[in-house]
Amino acid sequence: MTQHLDVVDAHMHLWDLKRIRYPWLTPPLPVGITGDVSPIARDYLLDDYLDDASRGDVHVRKIVHIEAGALPADALAETQWLQSLADERGYPQAIVAHAELEKAGAAELLERHAAHPNVRGIRQILNWHPDPAKTYTPRDLLADEAWRAGFARLKHHGLSFDLQIYPAQMPAAARVASRHPDTTLILNHTGMPVAKDEAGIEAWRSGMRLLAAQPNVAVKISGLAMLDWHWSRDSLRPFVLETLEIFGAQRTMIASNFPVDRLFGAFSNFYAAYARILAGASSAERANLFSGTAERIYRI
Repeated sequence: MTQHLDVVDAHMHLWDLKRIRYPWLTPPLPVGITGDVSPIARDYLLDDYLDDASRGDVHVRKIVHIEAGALPADALAETQWLQSLADERGYPQAIVAHAELEKAGAAELLERHAAHPNVRGIRQILNWHPDPAKTYTPRDLLADEAWRAGFARLKHHGLSFDLQIYPAQMPAAARVASRHPDTTLILNHTGMPVAKDEAGIEAWRSGMRLLAAQPNVAVKISGLAMLDWHWSRDSLRPFVLETLEIFGAQRTMIASNFPVDRLFGAFSNFYAAYARILAGASSAERANLFSGTAERIYRI
């Protein structure tokens, strides 16, 4: 089913632990929603990714590198390293850098990131949850005035924003999108449906619809395995198909989330599952989902 599948991977990571500091990959290793990360707490370089991506019938033409949780003080160094890699090897074609938008130095950092030709956007993980085991941040930054002021600066540099949140935060994120119609937001990891009971799924569904009502919001189908460690094609299917129904193929893209999702399966297994689930889509829809939307959104 994946034979001749032409892919632009819209969400992947690289890290060189000798070059950049990544607290979540440095002992003592924290335990979060992904469980034990020790199998990936080692260098993961471009050749490692290309090797993973080559093990199957998927042809990865282009990649979008998403900031990988570096120490905030190393955010610019990560961008500089990735740009030098792109200059030398051609990959990654797009870089989504990190910035803490609520901090005093955000304006200068955005300017310095934007000076790199392959930088297309910013990601700052915003997942907030009252359960300490699930939260990424000590408070919900979507409600922070300083953060909102920092977000407003993205437009000046023509930068998009990769939005990683939980469903309960979606109404607030939709309001941010509404206030900034000239800034593209890309919802990460299928909206991270962390609660799988009836109320949790309904919160995810209604939040996804609120976000999709904003024409400047797109979505990545990825990362579902982080919340479904023993995933199957059947367990992924409803989230994949409903996301496509809500956003449409021109605002939806498939992504690997490697090497994080490597904790839960092989690169080719994920793409085989997505291809099978989306077998009923038209050829035009599939072209958008697996490559076209990512090329357009990330301008590559």
